[in-house]
Amino acid sequence: MATEYVFISDLHIGGDRQLTALDFKDELLSFLEGLEDGDSDIELIINGDAFGLWEYAEVTGTDKLERVIEDHPEVFEQFRETGAEIDITLIPGNHDYDLACYPSYVDRLAEYNVTLEPEIRITREVAGGTIWIEHGQQHDANNRMPDWGNPAALPVGYFVVQRIVAAAGQYSERARGNWLRDIQSVAPMEEVPRWLLSNYFYREMSPFLRAIVIPLLLFFNITLLYLFGTVLESIGLLPQNFFTDNPLVRALGVADIVLELIIATNIVIIAVLLLLAIPFWLFRRDLRHTLERFGVMLSGVRVGQGDQPFLNAARDTFESHSEVAVFVYGHTHRASLTKWGDRVVVNTGTWLKKLRHVKTRFSRLPGIYYPSFRLNYFRIFPEGDRIVVEYEEIETDQPRDLTWFQRLIARRPPAPATIPERTVLDPDGELELPASAVTPEGESSPSRTNEVDDTRSETDD
Repeated sequence: MATEYVFISDLHIGGDRQLTALDFKDELLSFLEGLEDGDSDIELIINGDAFGLWEYAEVTGTDKLERVIEDHPEVFEQFRETGAEIDITLIPGNHDYDLACYPSYVDRLAEYNVTLEPEIRITREVAGGTIWIEHGQQHDANNRMPDWGNPAALPVGYFVVQRIVAAAGQYSERARGNWLRDIQSVAPMEEVPRWLLSNYFYREMSPFLRAIVIPLLLFFNITLLYLFGTVLESIGLLPQNFFTDNPLVRALGVADIVLELIIATNIVIIAVLLLLAIPFWLFRRDLRHTLERFGVMLSGVRVGQGDQPFLNAARDTFESHSEVAVFVYGHTHRASLTKWGDRVVVNTGTWLKKLRHVKTRFSRLPGIYYPSFRLNYFRIFPEGDRIVVEYEEIETDQPRDLTWFQRLIARRPPAPATIPERTVLDPDGELELPASAVTPEGESSPSRTNEVDDTRSETDD
């Protein structure tokens, strides 16, 4: 039995065409090599979504894993070498749910010294306490498996991935650049339409059309100010000719004519939008009611439901299994550590590129999805009669795949909240739930040290 456990998850290796690109291959190989040199008896546990099997539409069944192996031979050879020195254990997530459905995968992965445990959860013992390990998809209404191990019993999330993500992989070569393959980094999925609009505007739109649209958008605020000022003039709160027929503006000559043309164009656009606002609102309201009637929008649960369902699951586990000291999950792609007394909830995050929506320096221009990586892992080991949870990040070059114009106008996103490098627990200690840990879903725990929600913190314009 191992004396030290190392956790990673959500690598999402594989996918059709450009989705199979592995941005962090060198870092993953170095990480696996480094585990071979450890002095302690280590077990590496990949708690779900090691592979992106859902992202394949061109192959089916057990051929999906064969395609992953074929596309990433160096990674699997390194699994073989590292697995000869330490234990490597893998459990299925939702994106590689096939691993729970085909028994042949156990023997196939064993050829690379990877032990597949096709269970929805597993446990490990450390310092007299228990580590509860799962991927977490069963707490996500859109991705829970209705019949674990049945390849035909698939959640709605599978069909979303097949229709959107896998399709993006098939069509990514038609885009200007490789931005379309980053769709698997867009979270939550509700962000996909706005992400597509952003990339259309900054990458796919004709440069000539963009050169026309950008000044109109930049002067949109000036137009609103001009309209507001003329109203104030008409009611006598501002002197005449302060906005209309201002002599200083008239002195600009041709520039004045261009400015007036832009303002007039924006006024027409504003008028059209106002005319369409009411019928559009009525149409949107009727469409929402129709979707609800057909069951398309069920129970109000959104794809981006945050981490509260998983924290609730951890709370229930701690209360029903007093021996559990650490609850480990992944799935949401947000690395975090939540401490409740002498109990800890760990989210192992993701190695995928992360996209954070940020506003631009100029109002009215579409927001930009700022790319970054947060390659990380957690170590859990005993220290006397205590349990130590250590968090480490792997240094890597941050992607610079924004266009020069996007880099020029994008605001810098705030740095993610830090996660403690070292947390010490007494497995015989008490569970201390903060008040908000037992509140309804949607409210977060104040004792949580985590990475800020990559989209929701910046998307409410």
